[in-house]
Amino acid sequence: MWLKPEEVLLKNALKLWVQERSNQYFVLQRRRGYGEEGGGGLAGLLVGTLDAVLDSTSKVAPFRILHQTPDSQVYWSIACGSSREEITEHWDWLEHNVMKTLSVFDSNEDITSFVQGKIRGLIAEEGKSSFTKEEDPEKFREGLMKFEKCFGLPEKEKLVTYYSCSYWKGRVPCQGWLYLSTNFLSFYSFLLGAEIKLIISWDEISKLEKTSNVILTESIHVCSHGEDHYFSMFLHISETFLLMEQLANYAVRRLFDKETFENDPVLHDPLQITKRGLESRAHSEQFSAFFRLPKEETLKEVHECFLWVPFSHYNTHGKMCISENYICFASQDGSLCSVIIPLREVTGVDKADPANRGVSISTKGKTAFRFTEVRDFEQLVAKLRMKCNATSSPQHIINTEVAASSASDTPKDFDAGLSKTDQRDNSKTVSTEALMTVYHPQDAENLDSKMLKEKMKEQSWNILFVERGHGVSMFRTKKTRDLVVRGIPEALRGELWLLFSGAVNDMASNPGYYTELVEKSLGTCTLATDEIERDLRRSLPEHPAFQSDTGISALRRVLTAYAYRNPQIGYCQAMNILTSVLLLYAKEEEAFWLLVAVCERMLPDYFNRRIIGALVDQAVFEELIRVHLPQLTDHMTDMTFFSSVSLSWFLTLFISVLPIESAVNVVDCFFYDGIKAILQLGLAVLEYNMERLLTCKDDAEAVTVLNRFFDSVTNKDSPLPPAVQQGSNLTDAKSDHPKVDITDLIRESNERYGDIRYEDVESMRCSNRLYVIQTLEATTKQNVLRVVSQDVKFSPSDLEELYELFKKEHFLSCYWNVNSPALQHHDASLPYLDQYRIDCQQFRVLCHLLSPWSHCANRDSLALWTFRLMDESSDCLINFKQFACVLDTMYNGSFTDKLKLLFKLHIPPAFTEVESLSPSKGGDLSKEELIHFSQLSVSSVGDSLESDSLKSSPEKGKGKVDIQAYLKQWQDELLKKEENIKDLPRMNQSQFIQFSKTLYNLFHGDPEEELLYRAIAVVTSLLLKMEEVGRRLQSPTSPVKSPAAVTEVPAEIPRKGQEESSSEQTEGSRAQSLRGNHEWSFAFEQILASLLNEPAFVRFFEKPHDIKVKIESAKNLQLKARTRV
Repeated sequence: MWLKPEEVLLKNALKLWVQERSNQYFVLQRRRGYGEEGGGGLAGLLVGTLDAVLDSTSKVAPFRILHQTPDSQVYWSIACGSSREEITEHWDWLEHNVMKTLSVFDSNEDITSFVQGKIRGLIAEEGKSSFTKEEDPEKFREGLMKFEKCFGLPEKEKLVTYYSCSYWKGRVPCQGWLYLSTNFLSFYSFLLGAEIKLIISWDEISKLEKTSNVILTESIHVCSHGEDHYFSMFLHISETFLLMEQLANYAVRRLFDKETFENDPVLHDPLQITKRGLESRAHSEQFSAFFRLPKEETLKEVHECFLWVPFSHYNTHGKMCISENYICFASQDGSLCSVIIPLREVTGVDKADPANRGVSISTKGKTAFRFTEVRDFEQLVAKLRMKCNATSSPQHIINTEVAASSASDTPKDFDAGLSKTDQRDNSKTVSTEALMTVYHPQDAENLDSKMLKEKMKEQSWNILFVERGHGVSMFRTKKTRDLVVRGIPEALRGELWLLFSGAVNDMASNPGYYTELVEKSLGTCTLATDEIERDLRRSLPEHPAFQSDTGISALRRVLTAYAYRNPQIGYCQAMNILTSVLLLYAKEEEAFWLLVAVCERMLPDYFNRRIIGALVDQAVFEELIRVHLPQLTDHMTDMTFFSSVSLSWFLTLFISVLPIESAVNVVDCFFYDGIKAILQLGLAVLEYNMERLLTCKDDAEAVTVLNRFFDSVTNKDSPLPPAVQQGSNLTDAKSDHPKVDITDLIRESNERYGDIRYEDVESMRCSNRLYVIQTLEATTKQNVLRVVSQDVKFSPSDLEELYELFKKEHFLSCYWNVNSPALQHHDASLPYLDQYRIDCQQFRVLCHLLSPWSHCANRDSLALWTFRLMDESSDCLINFKQFACVLDTMYNGSFTDKLKLLFKLHIPPAFTEVESLSPSKGGDLSKEELIHFSQLSVSSVGDSLESDSLKSSPEKGKGKVDIQAYLKQWQDELLKKEENIKDLPRMNQSQFIQFSKTLYNLFHGDPEEELLYRAIAVVTSLLLKMEEVGRRLQSPTSPVKSPAAVTEVPAEIPRKGQEESSSEQTEGSRAQSLRGNHEWSFAFEQILASLLNEPAFVRFFEKPHDIKVKIESAKNLQLKARTRV
């Protein structure tokens, strides 16, 4: 590798380096201790330790080239190499391309200048095609070279960054280097002859956290397969941890959670991941989540500045964040002030008060925002003006009037403006009114005490709108939160949900989208639509809005449209309950965009098939319980109680457990504060019932306590009629709980747990996501092992090790292939056995590592035929059960079982001719050839029946599932009888020749090799004689050659030096004889009976093989095997 020329002092360097070659201008040196017997003694050990610990060019490689000039003591390092071949290649290039040129220069300075320029040019040329684009390319190239040298991973493995740190083995720290790449966390250390090399794939990590104790002030804890690893002494531990967290979550999403990953083009190609890109992505995700912006928004700039707050008459300090379509501000002085300004709303950007570097931004709502102390404010004004000109288009102008309506606009005007354009073409299909306004219109003349309170709430919000603005660009402060906690008025609820959730931005950016979606989705018939129809009348059945066709139809349209928009989620239970509440207070289109905001941004991964997001937040909830309610944790022996009882809280935002009039107040807080509001309320509920829970003897009693508490929660200020209120129907006799007002409960949750920071919740989500995914994977493994263990004789520990190797091979095909077929076929919704499957190429690798017959010369052909035999569905993929069963036959099967397997490998559908394609490679097959042969269809007995059954079998994971077909298939499998050897088809001539060759190859290297060769010759001759006798009995008049003349076997089997040629001659003569008559064939019973007469055969196939040895070897070689492939 060429290096940026750096000056080198040779005064003491000669103790560390040995000169190997030199000429007038260049010196090639070798690192002392490298390549010497015994490691070069003590000097070699010391040099090795220095290389591992010090961050210098010399540590990277054992060879280097220096440039020197005559009569000068100054040397320049220009190249290094990890092997003698690499450095020799550089040396030869210098001799052929540079040496002759140097003689034309007159001065040493010119020579040095030319060499330096030439080397820099070479580095720049290499950099054009290199994907290592980091802040310090030279240093990064050195790290990349050492990474490749130490770990020997495939070239496609992309190094993201590396850090100097200490790895703790017990109480002893080992100084070395931590390398973070797209698929692995790797550590290397070399101290005084002791080498430590650690490679952990990100998908194996179950815990990743920052910890501290007495010995380690601050360290990073990594847990993989139950083993704990600690890394410390980082220069920037927070930066390191953030990158590790991102890489781990990226790998987990790519490999385990394909549903959400597929729509993520930024991370779709592992080769494009860089340290800078990951950091930028983390900031963008935090930015869009905090301000509830569309996921596509990317944070472009951040400016520290002051924002003038007109209603408080002071400047608040904070950060201005700018993306493609939004200008946002969040204070950092504790005032909790934030502002979101969509560029579609901006009417002007001007310089204001140049002395204070001010920027003034005017919006359509006639509001001006003044930012001061903005660095490079003139450039910022110019950029924002350009952005605003690009954003102002007709489609935005229509909708923006809604989002930035002035304070004088009434909610009615707000709603009318929103739907005027988008709904006019389809008013018959899409409802334009919130269901609450239809079924519970407010009577302005007859105001009772509750309605008076409601009007006072509305007045408080109107005052807030006058002071702080109305619409998407309003100032959001502590006062806003206080009003939300008190409960949003019924008339404003839909509008403010839309505003605080960010759904207003989605709707403004996609005019007419929902109407179009409804037209496309109505009438479609899928599994999701069936489930939706089933649940429609279970959604708030007690509410009159959902006892009529109006509410039911609106609910159907919203859920069906969303299932059509997002087929990865489709429909999940709990979505109907949530959507029905949204429809009460928002118009149909608004309810749709609110559902989008909840499912895709605010509660990510909640409503997929495995509800991963909900499980993650439950784990966060358990963590918060341990911190804030330790006495409850000490009392509960099993924390899973909290998970089981709180799942409905998270999935339905307490709607399923609280009366509707109280639940909507919780939804108010959720749309303003996100998941933090649900976590806080959950803690408050547990604390409120602490005394009763501590006296509970079991989980059932605790569940009863909580259910009675929820039944006692009321909303004394709710203006809903008594017929609709669920809490009002309860009598005091039904519960010993005193009535609890929801407003008081929410206020208490904010006061006690309001210090839980949003950033902390997100960090806990990241760390617990790894744990949840690994827990789900452990469940999958246990279920697969339980099913497979019934059909094999492997010990549980061996079977578990085989599963890990099988799954690892599946993932290895996904690591470096952007469009991996294996990854495309991974679907968590499939039955456990079918979640991980491998193709023929992957099976070949495992076969070579684990099969007791892997020494066979035609092992590639054997692996191919075995794969074809197992691939009963003809989709070129096999699952773990099929893999384990065939291995079990090889290791634990009887003589008959093993022979039957070999027999079946040499007849269709398994057998196919392979030798003719690549004769130069012998028995080895390339990956392309292997895949080609695995996909060939070979006709066999019963093929037509099999093809019929395949056509009728239900298609997995696609469209509507035919349950009846699944049941029939399951019944057929249960009734399937054990295969009878008499049912096996006969083996023809060419198949029998290949069968004999395979036996010869299997016996090679066995202690009884000579005896086995003689036995196979005898058996082959006997079989042919038997076949001839049978033919004579059937047609005595037909002339047949004497079998003895055709297959005469020498009395003396040659010694080992001549064995192979002898076997080839025997096979050749046999093939010649068989070509004479095409009708010869052998039944399995004939072959079995003949081989049973040879004790050497029986001993060979009944010889025990220890799979533990193979498994241990495979664990060490699996990654290297993938590198070679």
